[in-house]
Amino acid sequence: MTVQFGKLVRDNIVEIITAKGDACSWHVADEEEYNQLLRVKLGEEVAEALVEPCLTEFADVCEVIDAMAQAQGLTFDDVLKAKQERAEKRGGFVKRIILDTADEVKK
Repeated sequence: MTVQFGKLVRDNIVEIITAKGDACSWHVADEEEYNQLLRVKLGEEVAEALVEPCLTEFADVCEVIDAMAQAQGLTFDDVLKAKQERAEKRGGFVKRIILDTADEVKK
């Protein structure tokens, strides 16, 4: 029985499938399809991390973010550097602060 996917998969998935003796068809996405499917994949991976918050799910989210950054000409190190700069300037989320009310907040 053939299953239809039409989804972005990790680079070695085709080799893993064929090494088991199974058949599959695949193609290389153009830039537009790739960017669109990266967004879909990010949603999938975030949803999985929300259901089962664990190291491998967090790693999967990071992997997609890395690919999205590369598609924009950035590196994951660029993302991590920006993360650190934002944390230094605005803080992180470790203090568990919930803002209940405020006068008009300026961005």
